[in-house]
Amino acid sequence: MSIALRKPQEIEKLRAANKIVGGALELLAQNTKVGISLKELDAMAEDYVRSHGAKPSFKGLYGFPSAVCCSLNQTIIHGIPTDYKLQEGDVIGYDIGTELDGWFGDAAITVGVGKISSEDEKLIACAKETLYEAIESIKVGMRFKELSQVLENSIRGRGFVPLYDFCGHGIGKKPHEEPEIPNYLEGKNPKQGPKIKNGMIFCLEPMICQKDSAKLILENQWDVVSADGLRGSHYEHTVAIVNGKAEILSLA
Repeated sequence: MSIALRKPQEIEKLRAANKIVGGALELLAQNTKVGISLKELDAMAEDYVRSHGAKPSFKGLYGFPSAVCCSLNQTIIHGIPTDYKLQEGDVIGYDIGTELDGWFGDAAITVGVGKISSEDEKLIACAKETLYEAIESIKVGMRFKELSQVLENSIRGRGFVPLYDFCGHGIGKKPHEEPEIPNYLEGKNPKQGPKIKNGMIFCLEPMICQKDSAKLILENQWDVVSADGLRGSHYEHTVAIVNGKAEILSLA
């Protein structure tokens, strides 16, 4: 496994691509209101990305048809935007990628529409708090498997389970690079595999299920749901390892 180590000027290029992602996510969160359609939100975010000189990197990636993954209620990741109009109490996840001057950005949030249930508030908080807890835990010399264990323990400690078979990933000159970073420990030994080093750039993205970690992919071949049929949540940031610690790049 070859994990790229980026120079400071390359990290700044990645920061620029990711800053646009952060701005687009803020715009979507502000416009998450009853009555707006998923396609309208997708178009709004695409316009924002293009107006900042970047391309929406998910559009056409592996055949995905839109700029934003809009994952509604039971859909945890990879939701295709439709004409559906948001309703009070919905939960919606947005995942956006950008390409700016050959460098990629990627992040995701999940938000509630209007007043949501306390159960859904906890579901969303699990993804967000797990992400920030994992970022805080990162140190140079730590193994990626140890980071996966932190993610899993954080998710399970909040009473939820991680979605299996999808993971965080490296990012740079491609939208997906080495390493793969599951939200759960694979195998029993976290003290093996590659170590985190200064200059590494990667995306952490806890994907939360309520009871069953097994995935189901819907008929459109994109929307991913849990086998339990219950709502999920998803949060993601791109981070750079600078001076021994993780620095979030995907903030507006």
